[in-house]
Amino acid sequence: MTESTNSRWPENIGRIHLIAVCGTGMGALACMLKESGYEVTGSDQNVYPPMSRFLQEKGIDVTRGFSGDNLALRPDLVVVGNAVSKTNPEVEAMMELGLAYCSMPQALNHLVAAGKKPIVITGTHGKTTTAALIAHLLVQAGLDPTFMIGGILKNFDSNYRLGKGEYFVVEGDEYDTAFFDKGPKFLHYRPHAAVLTSVEFDHADIFADLDHVKAAFRQFVAGLPPTCRLVAFDGDHSVQDLIRNSPCRVESYGQQPGSHWRMDNIEVQPPRTTFEVFKTNGPFKRFRSPLMGDHNLRNTLAAIAVADCLNIPADGIEAALASFAGIRRRQEIRGVRNGITVMDDFAHHPTAVRETIRAVRPFFRPGRVVAVFEPRTNSSMRDVFQETYAQSFDAADLVCIRRPPLLEKIPPEQRFSSEKLVADLTDRGKKAHFFPDTDTIIGFLRAEARSGDLILVMSNGGFDNIHERLLEQLQAPAPVQRRV
Repeated sequence: MTESTNSRWPENIGRIHLIAVCGTGMGALACMLKESGYEVTGSDQNVYPPMSRFLQEKGIDVTRGFSGDNLALRPDLVVVGNAVSKTNPEVEAMMELGLAYCSMPQALNHLVAAGKKPIVITGTHGKTTTAALIAHLLVQAGLDPTFMIGGILKNFDSNYRLGKGEYFVVEGDEYDTAFFDKGPKFLHYRPHAAVLTSVEFDHADIFADLDHVKAAFRQFVAGLPPTCRLVAFDGDHSVQDLIRNSPCRVESYGQQPGSHWRMDNIEVQPPRTTFEVFKTNGPFKRFRSPLMGDHNLRNTLAAIAVADCLNIPADGIEAALASFAGIRRRQEIRGVRNGITVMDDFAHHPTAVRETIRAVRPFFRPGRVVAVFEPRTNSSMRDVFQETYAQSFDAADLVCIRRPPLLEKIPPEQRFSSEKLVADLTDRGKKAHFFPDTDTIIGFLRAEARSGDLILVMSNGGFDNIHERLLEQLQAPAPVQRRV
């Protein structure tokens, strides 16, 4: 684990300031530090709900905009988010004042999770859901874990929890750590147990290609302690390549014959899915999952394997799964109007888009699945997935593609084309439409949607609050058409 806090940790830490505090992880860390008894302040360029309201409710003073004046009280420690560079005015002031500083994962390790056993969930897909399931299973088993996760768990109405138990559940993010540490965040943890769900090319702003991504995960696997238990997906060739020289015990999971953890006899019975789990080819137990889709069954199987590793009995796992309420922005139904369901999902990578549409399809028959997609990430706004996205919408009945809202951030020669994607989808026989903005999508769907439809909205951002605005429009009476 890298330790960079201006060479050493301050002996006495009372006041902590977080630069770029409004990110999901940084905001959760600020709240955890506040609840641990520290005096906490923060700053960010964009301070808006829900994070601004969330921090305010926790009593954390947040300043809008970055300025050296925000460090006038000379905090004992500055936590630097990875969203800022070394030319940030607060970073420059921090350096001039000689203040101690660290990254988010370093602060988590030293100030929140010290002495605990980390359970680290890594992979391109499924980190949030798998981590949330594990955290929920541990809470229900009475193990009182601490956790920090990249989504809001509905059971706790929070993405973090401070527990007194020995386990710390955290997503192991492959994204870079800070301007002074360009390595992945997951290299800062020394796992007691770990999950590797998948490895695909993503984060095109910092990774050159799949081999570059694999190099980061290879470094993670190589650094696992011999006492760690690594639970790895058996259906991903990159994962299987990476675990060949693992220094610790590996338990594979999925549907391959011979895997340590295997699921079979899957039955979709809306609103739930039942499946049987086998451990080392012997029957373990039959479970019911409230989550939709094969990808979520795999996430659940990984969580079951970790729970068993921590000696949680099968009956306890079964009971806990039944009470799992899900995660906001993961297949979250935002409302139903006139028989039309509006669902929000975080899917943005081509694989996630494909699997999410496939997942919801059996649960909303015979109605249509209307897929609404906003390319907004640093990868999806680039043309790296231009051809791949055309194969991600096969299970949808109607497709609405928005122009990327932040396209000016991308060099012209690298930009993704929503118009081309719509043309490619049309060539594949799909009913697909291009929209320049959110307002035109809402207008189209108000006229087009009919009872029984599922409108599946996919974006990693707020999408101009399309969900609530659409629900309002679907409920409003249609405008009167005057005859001339």
